[in-house]
Amino acid sequence: MGGADTAGPPKAGRVPDSEPPVFTADFTSTAQWVAGRSWAYPRGGPTNPGDNKLDYLVPDPAYSRAGTFRATRRPDGLWDAGLLTTEGSNEGFMVRAGDALEARVRLPDVLGAWPAIWTWLDGDQEIDIFEYHPDNPDLLELSNRVRGSHRYYRDPSIGPGGWVDLRVEFGTRSVVWWVNGERVFADHRGVGRRWRAYLIVNLSVCAGRYHPAPTPDTSEMSFEVEYLHVYRP
Repeated sequence: MGGADTAGPPKAGRVPDSEPPVFTADFTSTAQWVAGRSWAYPRGGPTNPGDNKLDYLVPDPAYSRAGTFRATRRPDGLWDAGLLTTEGSNEGFMVRAGDALEARVRLPDVLGAWPAIWTWLDGDQEIDIFEYHPDNPDLLELSNRVRGSHRYYRDPSIGPGGWVDLRVEFGTRSVVWWVNGERVFADHRGVGRRWRAYLIVNLSVCAGRYHPAPTPDTSEMSFEVEYLHVYRP
């Protein structure tokens, strides 16, 4: 484990939204979430080597449905990995411009782990609520890939095995990120009025091009999502 306080930081210090969430993640729900496939991967998966990933997406509920997203090494060198998406589900929930997403996650502590919460639609519309790599232990990657902005946010409160509270406001003119109750990035680019996208939560595994791959003696890794809510004004 890293040096972070695994008991978790206090909850984000923002006033709660006055309206109840329009979406509360129930990762066990097959109506909300589809497991083990995504059109963000070529042909829907199960692999995406072009993005420097060793993932082999699996629908096995043990890899995602409890809110703990897991990956385990396969004999062929790939990794069985958990992914959930609202794309293709019965409910088909989509976030849209003006929404705010809040989540609380526990970061992985294993080299090669690549957790993320992000959005996707038709090969585009990607907003990265966060990405994380334990080789950069105090850094979160925050990105608006719709309009080309990002920030590498560093803070001593971020670390392997630690809890992080996240909030992202999908503004038409500016996407705003909050980390542990602090406003850390407003991109002044936004998503535009017509933006909408599905949600994806997953644990990828790095293949080594940009971040180190898992060490040979590593056989499993995980990260947790305690909750995920979407609010709509």
